[in-house]
Amino acid sequence: MPEAGPHPDRLFPSDPLQRRLARELYGHVRDLPLICPHGHVDPALMAHNKPFGNPAELLVVPDHYVLRMLYSRGVALEDLGVPSRDGAPVEGDPRAIWRRLAEHWHLFRGTPSRLWLEQELHEVFGVTTRLSAATADEVYDQLEDCLGRDAFLPRALFDRFNIEFLATTESPLDSLEHHRAIRDSDWAGNVVTTFRPDDVVDMERHDWASAVGRLGEVTGCDTATYGGYLDALRSRRAFFASNGATATDHGHPTAATLDLDGADAARLFEAGLRGRADAAAAERFRAHMLTEFARMSCEDGLVMQLHPGSLRDHNPRVLARFGPDMGADIPMPTDYVRALRPLLNRFGNEPRLTLVVFTLDESAYARELAPLAGHYPAMVLGPAWWFHDSPEGMRRFRELTTETAGFYNTVGFNDDTRAFPSIAARHDVARRVDCAFLARLVAEHRLPLEEAAETAVDLAYRLPKRTYRIGDGTVA
Repeated sequence: MPEAGPHPDRLFPSDPLQRRLARELYGHVRDLPLICPHGHVDPALMAHNKPFGNPAELLVVPDHYVLRMLYSRGVALEDLGVPSRDGAPVEGDPRAIWRRLAEHWHLFRGTPSRLWLEQELHEVFGVTTRLSAATADEVYDQLEDCLGRDAFLPRALFDRFNIEFLATTESPLDSLEHHRAIRDSDWAGNVVTTFRPDDVVDMERHDWASAVGRLGEVTGCDTATYGGYLDALRSRRAFFASNGATATDHGHPTAATLDLDGADAARLFEAGLRGRADAAAAERFRAHMLTEFARMSCEDGLVMQLHPGSLRDHNPRVLARFGPDMGADIPMPTDYVRALRPLLNRFGNEPRLTLVVFTLDESAYARELAPLAGHYPAMVLGPAWWFHDSPEGMRRFRELTTETAGFYNTVGFNDDTRAFPSIAARHDVARRVDCAFLARLVAEHRLPLEEAAETAVDLAYRLPKRTYRIGDGTVA
């Protein structure tokens, strides 16, 4: 059977001089610890430290990148073992699910999913056989054997990946019991939470009013009033910070912000609780709350992240049958210049605020986001995200933002993943792409080699630590 293994020069330039420089720069960052300041790994993995499930359950069923590609070419989600909302039967044989991935492996040629998965298979599980329909069972057996060993338990992999810091993401209603269990254990892994209040902010969610009620129950605040609601949010932010949180995260449909007076905000809030808020009112409330959260970040020091621009669950049939996060989210054009102006007018010059802005709209990089981050002290750019978390997307990000925002108005890399075994591969891809970009600058005599090496280390390690206030995070 043909052997597989990632090439040592993958993602480096084809030009011999630039390739040599990229190798040298990569040598400075290859073994640095991983800083993972934003992601969606389930903290229960680290709290319980139980073996992962079978290969299909680990690498296929929960991966919306894999699901969306297979679904787009006619593979039914039922045949991939995705649970249906109505409890109808779906494929229950993990080996059959794995075979379906292997049979359609050609669909992933040139995609970041293949890049990550091949690196995981080789470097995490020691697989040297190239995946195909003919080798599916052989690879499955090797994965299954690995997953039964202590060396492949979540904490063991965390340590092997050399993760120095891992942030998860939880609702304000979460008890954070898993984080407390990690903290109270004898394991030294640094896993913290991130405050994501979307379910108590977005009035268009069907359960928003009940979530606001539960927020009141959890905090003892009167969330039937706008003032009590704000008190409850401050209380939960403090609770999250006491459990290690350094950041908040906000996944809004748009980047719209508003700075309403208290009476106007209270009227919107009360209309929402009574079920009288339409889509426009919900957008105004979300927009105002982003500015309100910026105010709270100035008070408590939590870094504020904004992830806008996705039309969630575009496919109503998939949503109805399987629920959200099944690969049907689609990027939308997003305005930042006008949208962020109310928030930035109020807090953009505030040294106590760090606002990390992401985008799914690449057309905004050079026109809007880099100029904004290149001016406002409070704003920095998150890395190429989601659909653009790919070699080409990362290259475009550097090409379109560096000339205006430089490197030091960006935050380095974060993996934003639910797929824990892919974390090391994702960071390695980012480090290689950045080293390739820096190698070009050196080859073109635009940057001295020693400064490129320092910048590579900053992007991979020191910048995320500084931005998210992890340790000393010292960087210029």
